[in-house]
Amino acid sequence: MTPALTTQHCRHTPDSDAETTRLALDARDGDPEKADRFARALHRDVWRYVAYLSADTQAADDLTQDVFLRALGSLHRFEGRSSARTWILSIARRTVIDSLRHAAARPRLSHHHDWQTAAEQTQHRDIPGFEDGIALAELLTTITPERREAFILTQLLGLPYAEAATTINCPIGTVRSRVARARTTLITLLTDTTPPATTTTAPPTPPTAPHHNRRGRTAPDTELVTALT
Repeated sequence: MTPALTTQHCRHTPDSDAETTRLALDARDGDPEKADRFARALHRDVWRYVAYLSADTQAADDLTQDVFLRALGSLHRFEGRSSARTWILSIARRTVIDSLRHAAARPRLSHHHDWQTAAEQTQHRDIPGFEDGIALAELLTTITPERREAFILTQLLGLPYAEAATTINCPIGTVRSRVARARTTLITLLTDTTPPATTTTAPPTPPTAPHHNRRGRTAPDTELVTALT
């Protein structure tokens, strides 16, 4: 089942990371059942990461499958020097980059719905945090890829800054700076409800109409703002 795109953060502990790392080490012998347990333990994290990073939920399932094919193919070389989660997210990052490069080099043959619309059509709306998940996903596309990736890893997937730095392959201070700048930008976009300037008199807004920010987006629930602060 495809994971839901929500704002609910993944909570990990040293014990849970140690367990997934143990599963990865156990699966190095090629046993299919052990490999399946390892894949199930990390599938949600990988799917959410590639979905947000690629900004394409329609491709997330295929990308996730590609990530695990690559990971299982090189699992015999995994030595546990980093957590299995950090290791597989590094593979996921390379997989998304390869996919984007391939897509950029390939002529576009048809037009598709934007990925937010696709997500709304394929995900269950009764899942807690769904609407805010779509709002956050849309906002994330407005910030630079470097800041978006750092924010996703630390704030949505719950990676410690040190592990995120390992995944991205940059200094931990750079990760902290990118996350701080991303959070500032997102909060500004979420709380900016100033109406656009106009030379004509707009009709009165019905009391039940949602507020929009200057970029024309519907302001999400206050829970999303709270989650970013």
